[in-house]
Amino acid sequence: MNQLQAMRVFTRVVDLSSFNLAGKQLGMSAAAVTRSVGMLEAHLNMRLLNRSTRSLSLTEAGRLYLEGCRAVIEKLDEVESELVRATRDPSGVLRIAAPAVFASGALTALLGAYRDVNPRVDFDVTAYDSHIDMIEGGFDVCFATDRQQVNASLVSRKLTSVKETLAAAPGYLARKGVPHAPGDLAQHDLLAVSDSPRSWDFASAEGMQRVSVNGPLTASGYATVRAAALAEMGIALLPLPLVADDIARGTLLPVLNTFEVNDGMQHVSIVYSGRNYLTMKVRSFIDFAVERFRAHSAHAAHGAHNAPVALRAVA
Repeated sequence: MNQLQAMRVFTRVVDLSSFNLAGKQLGMSAAAVTRSVGMLEAHLNMRLLNRSTRSLSLTEAGRLYLEGCRAVIEKLDEVESELVRATRDPSGVLRIAAPAVFASGALTALLGAYRDVNPRVDFDVTAYDSHIDMIEGGFDVCFATDRQQVNASLVSRKLTSVKETLAAAPGYLARKGVPHAPGDLAQHDLLAVSDSPRSWDFASAEGMQRVSVNGPLTASGYATVRAAALAEMGIALLPLPLVADDIARGTLLPVLNTFEVNDGMQHVSIVYSGRNYLTMKVRSFIDFAVERFRAHSAHAAHGAHNAPVALRAVA
């Protein structure tokens, strides 16, 4: 028995609470994972896991052994990581998943900047709008908005925000009228992404008002909702980067833009597995992304801070 490999398998099973998921991540069959944990228990002559058809739980001995496994694995990974870092640059294919609206804009700029520094890294990008399983997908790094559920075993670090806006086609507004207050939306056709909240919250100086979203179309992706809005089917809540060109051309018009809807922003985070299991290419990409967006935020905050001073000086 390869005891170190068995310790890694055992730790991953505990982290994921699943023999099947651990096998998928480790490139092993569920039967091989079960056999590895069983051999470890036989070697130690004690049960580490309580198994049932629905759940796994650690025995008391398993909890103690897990702590030791983590310490050993973390130290070995640290030694190997330092060795890799000292001997070669990041290289290989980085598998990334990202919301479609982020993948087509800010992510491509990030990837271009990163590859300028690390030309031996290539990218395999999966763009999604509806739910995606970040663990089963086997991605190195994922990006997710605060509308998407993230597995508790993953690390999530907030990077940036994407503004949202209500928009509709001029033809639709000519036919149905222009809403002047959130309450007017009850008389309109509302278009939404299927896994988004089923109500929109509007904030103004007068307070908060909630509007139920019931309309002729829901879709798994923003591209379809945008197309429906362009086809004069109704009013849609869409990420501003997706419709900025439509608004500039006048094929879509902002609606109720004096109100802030659903806090006005979708926050985007970078999501990845625990720090103990990162390869050099993954760690370097995460660090690069965090630093790049931190620098952009600082620059934006500096501009916002200086703008009122300039206005006062002119006055």
